[in-house]
Amino acid sequence: MIDIVQGDRVEVEVGQPAHGGHCVARHEGIVLFVRHALPGERVIAEITEVHKGYLRADAVEIRSSSSDRVTAPCRYSHPNGCGGCDLQHASGAAQREWKAAVVREQLARLAGLPDFPVVVEPLPGDGFGWRTRVRYHIDALDRPGLLKHRSNEVVPIDRCLIAHPALQELDVLRRRWPEVDAVDVVVPRNGEAQVVSGQRITEHAAGHDFDLAASAFWQVHPAAADTLVACVVDFLEPKPGESAWDLYGGAGTFSAALADRGCAVTLVEAAGDGVEAARRSLRDVRVLQSTVERARLPERVDLVVLDPPRTGAGARVVRKITAARPRAIAYVACDPAALARDLRTFAEEGWPLKRLRALDCFPQTHHVECVALLTRD
Repeated sequence: MIDIVQGDRVEVEVGQPAHGGHCVARHEGIVLFVRHALPGERVIAEITEVHKGYLRADAVEIRSSSSDRVTAPCRYSHPNGCGGCDLQHASGAAQREWKAAVVREQLARLAGLPDFPVVVEPLPGDGFGWRTRVRYHIDALDRPGLLKHRSNEVVPIDRCLIAHPALQELDVLRRRWPEVDAVDVVVPRNGEAQVVSGQRITEHAAGHDFDLAASAFWQVHPAAADTLVACVVDFLEPKPGESAWDLYGGAGTFSAALADRGCAVTLVEAAGDGVEAARRSLRDVRVLQSTVERARLPERVDLVVLDPPRTGAGARVVRKITAARPRAIAYVACDPAALARDLRTFAEEGWPLKRLRALDCFPQTHHVECVALLTRD
C-alpha cells in the first residue's frame, strides 16, 4: 500500500476523462481522479482526498500541456477555487469531445453498448452567459459566492461568467447578505432579472407560456427547453389520436408539444410547484401529482417521454413503462451513468437503444444532456 496523504504531490501522465469532471491517472498502481487536467498531459497533481483504492487530486502544475488547453477566462476557475466550472481550461470543441467520451464510456461499461456513436452538439452561444438561474451561497462574513468542489466552503466572487448577462448586472454580488444561507436569482425568458423571493414568473417554450414559481425547476440554458422538445418530437413522431405519458413532467413542456400534435397526454409529476405550473399553463393535459412508481396509469399507451432526476428512473419504472407496450420511448437524461444503467434494463425487457443525441446544455461544466429513443425489437 502506497504511503500518501492529502497535500502530497505526484507527477502523473493523464489518461482519459471519467464521469464527474476529472481525468484518470495512475501513480504506483493507485488510481487518481485528476481535475484541471486534460488527456495526454503530464502534470503535478496535488492529492485532495485519500480513499481506499483511489485518490482525488488537482493538477497544480502542467509539465506538458495538451493542444486543447486554453487559459480559463474566470479568475476563480482554478484548483481550490470555485467548483462550478470543471472545464474552462479546455476549448469548446475539446469540452464537447470530453463529454462525448464520457457518454461513450458509460454506454459501453454500464449499458453493454461499446460501439454506439456519440457526438455532443453545441447549443447557441459562445459557452458563457447562458445560465438563467444561479444559487449564490453566503459565507460566515455574509459575502455571496459559490462552493468549492465537493465542499461546503464558499468562495466569495464578484462575477460569474456563465451567469446570464442580466444576472451579472444585478447588485447581488456587491452586497452583504446577513441572516440568509443562500440567494437565488433568475432571469425568465419573458421578464427581468430578479432575486427569487416567492414570486411567480412566466417562461416560454414549445410555443406556450408557462406560469410557474420562480423557484420551480426550469432548464437553465435559454435554448435548452426548445431544443429538447424538438428532439423528443422528432424521435417520437407523434400522431393525432395517440396516447402519451409525460413522466417526471415538471411544468409540462413535452406535454404541451405532444398535445399540440393531437395526443391525449397524461403528465406525472411529484413536485408540487411543477404540478401547479402544469395545471396553470396547460388546458388539454391530464396532470397527476404522484411519483411515477405509484401513479395509476392505463395499462396501454402509445408514446412515453421520461425526464427523471439525476439518479435515473430505476428498474421498477422501466418495467412499468415496457409493460404498457408503447410504440416509442424518449428518455431525456441529465446523467449518462444513470441513463446507461436504465438502458441496460430497457434492453433486457426487449427495448434496445435506437438513436441518441447528446446536447451541450451546460458549457464549461462536465454535465451533458442526452435524449435516447427506444423502440421494441
